[in-house]
Order: sequence, then C-alpha cells, then structure tokens
Amino acid sequence: MFKKLSNKLVLTLLGLLLALSTIFISFTVSSLPALIAETQQKLNLNLANNIVTEKKLMFDNQINNKALQSVFMGLMLVNPMIEVYLLDSKGNILAFSAPENTVVRKNINLAPVHQFLDGKASLPITGNDPRQLNSNKVFSVAPIQQNNQLQGYLYIILASQAYDSVFNLLEHSYIFRLLFIAVLISLIFTSVAGILIVKHIIKRLHFLNYAINSFKQHNFKKLKNFPERFNGKPGDEIDELGCSFREMSERISQQVKLLEHNDASRRELIANVSHDLRTPLASMQGYLETLILKQDKISAEDHNSYLHTALQHSNHLKKLISELFELSTLENNSAELHFEPFSMSELVQDVTQQFNLKASDKNIKLCARIPEQPAFVSADISLIQRLLENLIENAIKYTPSGGNINISLMSQNDQVTTSISDSGDGISENDLPFVFDRFYRADKQRHTEGTGLGLAIVKRIIQLHNSTIDINSVPKCGTTLSFHLPFA
Repeated sequence: MFKKLSNKLVLTLLGLLLALSTIFISFTVSSLPALIAETQQKLNLNLANNIVTEKKLMFDNQINNKALQSVFMGLMLVNPMIEVYLLDSKGNILAFSAPENTVVRKNINLAPVHQFLDGKASLPITGNDPRQLNSNKVFSVAPIQQNNQLQGYLYIILASQAYDSVFNLLEHSYIFRLLFIAVLISLIFTSVAGILIVKHIIKRLHFLNYAINSFKQHNFKKLKNFPERFNGKPGDEIDELGCSFREMSERISQQVKLLEHNDASRRELIANVSHDLRTPLASMQGYLETLILKQDKISAEDHNSYLHTALQHSNHLKKLISELFELSTLENNSAELHFEPFSMSELVQDVTQQFNLKASDKNIKLCARIPEQPAFVSADISLIQRLLENLIENAIKYTPSGGNINISLMSQNDQVTTSISDSGDGISENDLPFVFDRFYRADKQRHTEGTGLGLAIVKRIIQLHNSTIDINSVPKCGTTLSFHLPFA
C-alpha cells in the first residue's frame, strides 16, 4: 500500500496538514492568554486613574472606607472578574475586594507599578497577584495623592482566578470554539480536496506507467494503449515526460527492429561467407589432392590444367577475402576519407582504359562519353576509383559478347552525375531491390563468377559520400546505374 506514489503523496499531504494545524492550534492556545491580557489592559488602561480622580479613597494617610466600599460594590456589579486593592506608598495591601482568606500576599512589588505609570513599556505589563505567591496578572494602577504627596495606590487586577486556565477561556468563549471548529472543518476540506487533486495528477502517471509496462511486456517492439494526451501538445512536466517516453519508445522500437534485422543479416552473412569460402576451398583442395594421388599417372597437360584450376580458385578465394575485409572496414567507419577536388572526367577516362583489354577479350564495346568541359568533384578519389572499377567490372561480367557498355558524365544542379549503362539481360523487377545486398545474385546469375560483394561495396562508398546511387533496369534491354557527386 505504501509503495504506491499516490498513497505516499496523500499521506505526506495529510501529515503536513496535520502538522500545520497542530502548530496553528498550539500557537493560538499559547498566545491566547497574552492576547486576552493585552486586550484587557488596553481597555482598562485608565480605569484606576478614573476612579482615583472621582473618589477620594485616602485622606491624611487614612482610608476613606465609605468611598472605597462604593468603588468595590460598583466594580463588582460591572465586572465580577475585577479585583480591587488599596496599597500604601510602600506597596503594602491595606484593603481589598476579594473574598476573605483568599489573599495570600501582604505586599505588592512596585517595580511593575512604576513601569506602568511611566507609560513607556509595551503592553501587557503584569504585576503580582495578591491571591497567588508565584503568579502575575495584568492590572491597572493609579497613584493616590494629597497636596502632591503620595498617599498610596489603587491597584486593580483585571482577570480573576476563574479564567486562569486557557481551557476555561475556551470553554467560556463561543468565538474561540467557533474558531477551532472552523479550523477542523478547513482541515477536513483541505485533506479531501488535496486527495482528489493528487489522484487527478497521479492518474496521468498511472496511465504512463501502464503504457511503459505494456511496452516492456511486448519486448520493446510496440507501444500499445498509449494516452493520446502525450502527443506533443504543450503541457506540464508530466506531459513532457510522456512525450519524451513516446519518442524514446519509437526510437527503441526502431533500434530493436534494426538489431533483429542486423542479427538476421549477420546469420545470413555467416552462412553466405561459409558457402562462398567453402566452395573454392573444396575445389582447390580436390585438385591438389588429385595431383598428389595421381602425380605419376596424369599427363603434363592435365597436371598443368589442375594447377591452373586450383590457382583460379585460390585467386577467387583471395579476392573474396579481400572484398570482405574492404566491406567490413567501410561499414565499421574504420576507413579514413580524404576529400579533395579532382577531375571526374580524367578518372573515368583512366578507369575505362584499364578495362579496355578485358572488354575486348569478351568482344564488348566499352565507350566513355566525356564532355569537353572538365567536371571537377570533391570526394575521396581512391574510393570513387574503386566504385567505378566495381561498376564497370560488374557490367562486363553480365554483358554478353557483342554488347555495349557506355560511361557518361553530365553536370547539372551543382553536381556531376556518372552513369554506367550496359546492354545485358537486365534485372527482373523482383530482384531489383536486393542487388546491393551482400552475396545477393539473381537466380540466372548464380552460375557467373563473382563474390557478390561488389555492389555492396559500391553502395557503402556512396553512403560515405552522403549521396545515393540509382538503378534502372529493363529485362532483355540492359541496366543503368547512376551516382551523383557535388561540384568541387
């Protein structure tokens, strides 16, 4: 129960409200007596002075009992909480209005009296309570003078023992009882409102948590039942969290699919490599074993034929391993590209001349259509040369005797387009999307020599140059491959 975030927040909210209410009530209760005392003293600040002004309570250091009793009776009728004491000039109690046998003090400390009469101290000012030895209360006091001679003091206690207790004050105060009821109702209302608000906020986190668990259960491949509110619209931090998770889940799904695809490609690559390595190795081993076993029984012509065939398989194996290493280097970004400006026209001319003899041996016409204006591009010249060699070699391989291969350059839109066209059998529509895959060969091309890596290397070189290669093929008419490089 306490592990849920909503329950933790609710309990925290209730705890804070309870602590705040406790602090408020404690402060109110503790400050209530001081507040009442200050109010009483301010309201009755001049009470003693007014009585002394109207009544002559002492004359020639003698008590005017009639006037004093009149004051006692009048104040008792007006306010029973008030207690009146008549003091001499030294603070000794001469007379009082309190019940008999309740006054335990005989003398009042005059320091608070002088502080009160000075009028500079902040209220409330408390003085000795004659009815208690260790208690002070607010008072009103006035000096009794005759011919500018101090006769004594009229000392009035403004709160009796009946209201010493805070609980007694609360018990007899309707306003304070109403205040505490209001605090209690406010606490309940705030708690309920806070719980509803927390539940409303946590509701979105609950949906988000459910979506995350669902995403996990589906092996991070597909995000289902994701709330539409997390679709990128402006919102608070929870909405931003939901949007971020949605984007992250889409990226993770793509990465998982890519990993699965790469894993499948890796297994296929291992199978293809094993097959393509095993075939020339088996053939070469077979011819060499035959030479060893029958070296005295075969003619010199057969001996040389076997050696020549083994050498062909060895060269094929060497080329396959070399192209595998080259493709691995390009795909792992281990190759360092050196971009520099060079003439694409000259490079095409040089590579074309390199394959003229091979094309002539197969009775293929190899022609380079170079524009008069030199076409300068910015690229890695060694990789572009390798790309051209693979494309031309591939065109010669799949062009029948008597066919044509044309290499052309065209400058447009701030780039140079190089096209290699052959008059071969073309590529079927079903095979066209896969011709750049490693070890892929169309069924009708399975019998041809080759590693199946040439076009994969071409595609990777073009990708490293942030460009694309286009292929257009018509069955029985030929194939055209074009790539684009930016002007130098």
